[in-house]
Amino acid sequence: MARSCPLPKRTAFLAVARCCARTVAMLAAGRVHLPRRHIGRLIRFADGTSGRVYRETAVDRPPPTDPCVLLVSFRLRGVRGRGHALFERESLLNTPLFVGFPGLVSKLWIAHDDRGTYRGLYEWDGPELAEAYARALWRVLALVSVRGSIDYRVMTGLHRDDLLAEPSRQAGHIEPEAGPWWRVVDAA
Repeated sequence: MARSCPLPKRTAFLAVARCCARTVAMLAAGRVHLPRRHIGRLIRFADGTSGRVYRETAVDRPPPTDPCVLLVSFRLRGVRGRGHALFERESLLNTPLFVGFPGLVSKLWIAHDDRGTYRGLYEWDGPELAEAYARALWRVLALVSVRGSIDYRVMTGLHRDDLLAEPSRQAGHIEPEAGPWWRVVDAA
């Protein structure tokens, strides 16, 4: 995979605006859900950090024909202590920024680790669509994140729940030059 990078600002913000419009229609039609199945699950990563799933978002759609897992990471600027709990509650308001992107299947919202890094673990239908979303999201995250803390990885041919059940499925996706922040080692 080439080095992660954002879309041009205009392109990114237009994509987010289209997403928000689609989200309104999806919410009105009752196609967005907050399942509780993974809430509280602890996900450990190869860099020695771990995070707890504090929210799950899923959309009504056919099963993916070209499944992939997308992991996004970032550190919020100026958020410490109780600010993390406030962000977790407030982050529900960020749902319109991603639910309407084409190809989204689901998202696990992972709380900050001991280094202050948040992660989103998504299932997507189509790696190109997942990458387009991540590159647009970058511009939004850059408004509130520590410079240089935003990154993402797309792993093709994987369903999210298969990855959580058997993290070794990532074996073909390990990149020697990439940091292990994104590699799931356990999901209890």
